[in-house]
Amino acid sequence: MAALIVLAVLVLLVLVVLAKTVRVIPQARAGVVERLGRYSRTLSPGLAIVIPFIDRVRPLADLREQVMSFDPQPVITQDNLVVNIDSVIYFQITDPKAATYEIATPVDAIDMLTVTTLRNVIGGMTLEQTLTSRDSINDQLRGILDEATGKWGIRVHRVELKAVDPPPSIKDTMEKQMRADREKRAAILQAEGVKQAAILQAEGEKQSAILKAEGQKQAAILSAEGQSRAIETVFKAIHEGNPDPQLLAYQYLQVLPQIAQGDANKVWVIPSELTQALGGMSERLLPRSGEKPGTT
Repeated sequence: MAALIVLAVLVLLVLVVLAKTVRVIPQARAGVVERLGRYSRTLSPGLAIVIPFIDRVRPLADLREQVMSFDPQPVITQDNLVVNIDSVIYFQITDPKAATYEIATPVDAIDMLTVTTLRNVIGGMTLEQTLTSRDSINDQLRGILDEATGKWGIRVHRVELKAVDPPPSIKDTMEKQMRADREKRAAILQAEGVKQAAILQAEGEKQSAILKAEGQKQAAILSAEGQSRAIETVFKAIHEGNPDPQLLAYQYLQVLPQIAQGDANKVWVIPSELTQALGGMSERLLPRSGEKPGTT
């Protein structure tokens, strides 16, 4: 019975020794080994052998990029306005030894350093600059934090401002100013629209008047050309036909009713040749003295 108890104790002791001798380090983790209280080496991911009861492995350090969010911090701007700024930091442990021995509480240290750095940066800027220069603030914060945390074995990759909340009174003033600016821009755009519409309308009327005048001009030219050609044709026909005065007088008599239809035709001019032709026609149509009508 005593032998079984001793055997069980030995087996348990062997298991404990093996557990303390063989260590498996996960991926993206690192283990700092202390031998008799002093730094010995840093264990990389994989299987590692340590001396039990002499080597001690400290809690594993996470080598992945980590995100740390801070509560809104009140910060005073250069124009003496208090704003609440909510920020986020992305950092990564690059040296497990320095992160273990150079700083006691890295997260708290980064938190306090971020708050003080943020107050220093925002304190030299006005509220308008703070609201419109987030990229510049992020770059300044990242540079300062990365320089300060470099000796801790920590690298700050990014710093982002999630929110910048001005006081309620300033918010109301800003909203009124933005509303006034929007109304101003709307009035300007409306005036520009009316101006452009008036210009386009005037241009349209101008083009219309020009086209109408061009049309009337072309119509007058075509009408004059048509009348000229008609007169030339009639003159040519008359010249080729060689009409006698009696025929001309007869044609004139046919046209007289059409001439009389005009309201402005109050005075008629009858050529002397026409009177002679009419006299000749009357002599032919009327019987001579001593002759019976109808005899030649």
